[in-house]
Amino acid sequence: MDVKQPLDVSPRPSIDDPAAGRARRRRNWRAYGLGFVVLMALGFVVFRGLGNATVFFYNVDEAVARRPSLGEKRFRIQGTVEATTISRTAQGATFTIVYNGVEAPVRHQGDLPQLFQPQIPVVLEGHWQGNLFESDRMLVKHSEVYTAKNPDRVKSYDETPGGSSPVSPTTAVP
Repeated sequence: MDVKQPLDVSPRPSIDDPAAGRARRRRNWRAYGLGFVVLMALGFVVFRGLGNATVFFYNVDEAVARRPSLGEKRFRIQGTVEATTISRTAQGATFTIVYNGVEAPVRHQGDLPQLFQPQIPVVLEGHWQGNLFESDRMLVKHSEVYTAKNPDRVKSYDETPGGSSPVSPTTAVP
């Protein structure tokens, strides 16, 4: 025995009804407030993201030429580490980078990448402190030449019957 509920066909409140208007306005302000908060949050995220992406990149010759206008603004500088200038310190290292015959002395604060060595291109992030470039972030460009640490490992793989690995499936290979 299924009793059907009567269908409500009563008219909706008219637009002229003051109570309906107040409820609608209250809902609209909540929606506007929520939209404003979401817009502010998105604006903050975009501003912070673009702020990090707008760290400018200069070669040494360009950075030295623009030193007065750069002042203490943060930017990235690119050059090659000179061989005879590296001096490691407790906080990092001091060295000179060069590009197009123009040199810039650098004091790097922080860990040095494993690939850091003389005659290798680096990108440093920091600012000018007088004539010295103060760096706290370093990226090292590696060579495109790959030398296998274990060249026999690939050879032993190819020599097994059916080309299957000589290592059992439960053995981890570093």
